[in-house]
Amino acid sequence: MGCEVGKNRKTEDPAAPCRFSRGFLSNVRVSIPRRPGHSAAFPRAVGVDLELLPPGDREGTSEKEKPPPALVSLFLPEFPQRRSPSEDCFQVLDVIAKGSLGPVLKVRFFRQAKVWAAKVLPKSEILRQGVLEQTKEEVIIQRQLRHPFIHRVQDCWQTQHHLFIMFEYCSAGDLYTYWLLKGQFDQDQVRLLAAELGSALGFLHDLGIVHRDVKMENILLSDQGHLRLSDFGLSRRLTQGGRAFTVCGTIQYMAPEVLSGGPYSHAADWWSLGVLLFSLVTGEFPLAADSNHINMLKKVTDCPYVPPKTLSSDLTLLLSELLCKSPGSRLRDLQRFKTQAFFRGASFDSYILQKAPVQFLLELRSHPDWAATSRRGSVADWLENFDFNNTLSAPLTLTELPPASPGQDVTLTAEQD
Repeated sequence: MGCEVGKNRKTEDPAAPCRFSRGFLSNVRVSIPRRPGHSAAFPRAVGVDLELLPPGDREGTSEKEKPPPALVSLFLPEFPQRRSPSEDCFQVLDVIAKGSLGPVLKVRFFRQAKVWAAKVLPKSEILRQGVLEQTKEEVIIQRQLRHPFIHRVQDCWQTQHHLFIMFEYCSAGDLYTYWLLKGQFDQDQVRLLAAELGSALGFLHDLGIVHRDVKMENILLSDQGHLRLSDFGLSRRLTQGGRAFTVCGTIQYMAPEVLSGGPYSHAADWWSLGVLLFSLVTGEFPLAADSNHINMLKKVTDCPYVPPKTLSSDLTLLLSELLCKSPGSRLRDLQRFKTQAFFRGASFDSYILQKAPVQFLLELRSHPDWAATSRRGSVADWLENFDFNNTLSAPLTLTELPPASPGQDVTLTAEQD
């Protein structure tokens, strides 16, 4: 799913020429290769009808089988303890995605018509991989986010052996799927997408939150085709004037100050938005991905990021403002974003933006390759062999767990914040 950031800074490859790429290279990830699976939707009706809870998490568990209180308190208060979900158990309808810690499932409570997406995370894997604080931070951040263009977390809890995080289910998939099918979007279409994404970023940054992984795969679509920024597994809260230093994100979207190891702040998200908009309107990434962040930094430093001459001067100006290599001079706030000439006459009011369905995206759902493209190869192969019982019933034992280090920064990256 991802690749570790290279730590060796002694040698650098010669500057790579600017070139364009698309497709699976956009999925090359840097840092935190082991992290909770994202909740992008890949619908697949398989009609599986199972109880989600493992036997050890259900009613009737004997006292001697209960885990020590420490294994519960480690995940408090972000994950309150429950013996089972409120309706005792719920129905697994499908597997949405494979996560590095556990599956993301399409589920429905027995007494509800509503469908949800649920991350099911074994406690043993979270502790073994050292991502306890990261998992808790993701939930802390998402619980305070209520915005029409941000993916919402509905609930979360812990049982004896697992964590459950329940999300709004987005059946329409992610923006990357539509980009692969469409090739490129026209400028009027990009204007609408940019307004929704810019509004979401402005809201986050007003709360002091930097996302750090803005990319097409992390933008889900509602049933009406509107965007939902998702996957806050790399997000971080920064105090006023605070800076981060961790090299993390998805390498083709990473700002130069992130690639260099910081310091950086919220301006890095606006760079990522610039890369995303450039790719949407041209059909190509401005640079091919590199597996090493030092080599990628050299490419980014040498690339002029000149959009094609076919683009309007207003859009060219917007992209140049977003892809400014100096974070201090970069377009880095919503107010400046909204006043760009490219948005002249456009609305940023979320109510107005949501009044009509996004037809140019919804029409792509009828594309003959939509289902196959949304699964993107390896995920589909894994789904065919998914074993519900083995995945969801593995018990947590003390001998499997390393000693916990309270307060330790557990981000698995080349640098630490």
